[in-house]
Amino acid sequence: MRQLSNLILCLFCISSLIAGAPALSAEQELPKAGIASAHPLATQAGYEVLQKGGNAFDAAVAISAALAVVEPSGSGLGGGGFWLLHRAKDGFEVMVDGRETAPARSTKSMYLNKQGEPIAHASLNGPLAAAIPGEPAALVHIAQRYGRLPLSVTLAPAIRYAENGFKVSPRYQKMTMLRQAVLQQFPEAAKVFLINGEVPDTGAVIRQKDLAQTLKLLSRNGHKGFYDGEVARKLVSGVRRAGGIWRLQDLKDYKIVERQPVTGSYRNLKITAAALPSSGGLVLMEMFNILSGFELSTLTSYQRAHLIIEAMRLAYHDRASYLGDPDFVSVDTVKLLSLAHADRLRKIINLNRALSSETLPARVTGAQGIDTSHFSVIDSEGNRVAATLSINYPFGSGFMPPGTGVVLNNEMDDFSIKPGVANVYGLIGNEANAIEPGKRPLSSMTPTFLETPDSIVVMGTPGGSRIITMVLLAALEVADKRGGPGEWVALPRFHHQYMPDQVFYEAGAFSDADIRYLEKLGHDLQVHDGYGNMQVVMLRKKDRKFESASDPRGEGAALTR
Repeated sequence: MRQLSNLILCLFCISSLIAGAPALSAEQELPKAGIASAHPLATQAGYEVLQKGGNAFDAAVAISAALAVVEPSGSGLGGGGFWLLHRAKDGFEVMVDGRETAPARSTKSMYLNKQGEPIAHASLNGPLAAAIPGEPAALVHIAQRYGRLPLSVTLAPAIRYAENGFKVSPRYQKMTMLRQAVLQQFPEAAKVFLINGEVPDTGAVIRQKDLAQTLKLLSRNGHKGFYDGEVARKLVSGVRRAGGIWRLQDLKDYKIVERQPVTGSYRNLKITAAALPSSGGLVLMEMFNILSGFELSTLTSYQRAHLIIEAMRLAYHDRASYLGDPDFVSVDTVKLLSLAHADRLRKIINLNRALSSETLPARVTGAQGIDTSHFSVIDSEGNRVAATLSINYPFGSGFMPPGTGVVLNNEMDDFSIKPGVANVYGLIGNEANAIEPGKRPLSSMTPTFLETPDSIVVMGTPGGSRIITMVLLAALEVADKRGGPGEWVALPRFHHQYMPDQVFYEAGAFSDADIRYLEKLGHDLQVHDGYGNMQVVMLRKKDRKFESASDPRGEGAALTR
């Protein structure tokens, strides 16, 4: 009944969000598949492409492009992401790295004043905050190398949504309110996302004619449709006129990189997750490796929470100390992922006292959010995709080059702009994540595959620096055979990221007794509003039945059939 309710609810949402969109009906025969995404229209786009004979990779292209239109605060053609792919026929797995790159004229000190101090908001707002986008290149790459259908088919739903418009939702209003002042600074973005400079009312229609044209050129001309020619010229001229440093050569030089995912195991759980320059997979596996030395099921709830918090602290300390773009810095991933390293870290943990982050070895000699987007999909053949996409902070830099419809990212803030200076999500780093031309900033995005003897799970979430710990908590539920997708996405969350030395938690994550015990152990607990927007699809191996769920904190839709 839960799945039927999800299906009916999603179909109602889709039909009410866009006029003229072909809505699914309960009587239609859909390919046997599961999709969960952050917006009903993106889920619809994925199914539409599957109905036309596409596979999970084609659906991923359609969903990514649709999210760029209908969830502009979270991702878009002006951003990037990581697409984790599994091909069923031969078991091939790869991470498509569509992360943004620093422009050629970038420097380590570009966001510092003459006194060497950070310039307020310089790495957050406006064209100087924008790295070179990777999402358009990734969509072309996935379509051409792994999909079955042409871009003219997979991008068609997004083009239709951009031309016909989508209706403003409460979530759109919330994200727009958060960045209204920044959007008001940039006329092109304000014209699209605001009405007379104000946040639109619920039900107002957002149309994006320029973005539709950009998508059409991408559809028609592939990689060159964005990175060369008319769109590229408009992007660069708009950025340069507004004080940015992009050049046409920056766009021409952008390349997709295919990387081997991080893999590991925890008890009966096989884990496949994003590789550097995403810290997600490595930090996730470090936490699992540390926890593998404890029998969590025998502990009280506060003891279990204490050990998980300490594993988070230690793994995030390594993130701050060692990690960066592997094409620019040497990262000893073999050592960091080794059980011997986990053993050393585990010995630091005091079962009766919280560690102090300030007492950990001082490795930080030089140095993410509430938004971003994720979707999960498995098709009838067993092909699967977990993809986390971002323009960083909601609506990215807020800047839209005239005539493009593309709101640019502010991913330059994910670099370490100065030793020990935190980014907008409170994360610090070192020289490994310093700004360099062509370099990709470190990320926390964690698209993940989980496999047990009984099931295959595709999951991920937005949430900046908290992404990795959200995936950890949900994956522990999978490993312990507790609940299903609906329970995993709704699970109350807690988080520690080494610095600041605080535990952030949602209401319900700890009982009153747990809070007292954890504070007695020395943890600084800070209650936080709900965060994240997890999307999960599960395939049961025995009966080949799908189950999917979209985080109740968001407005997404999950479909299985």
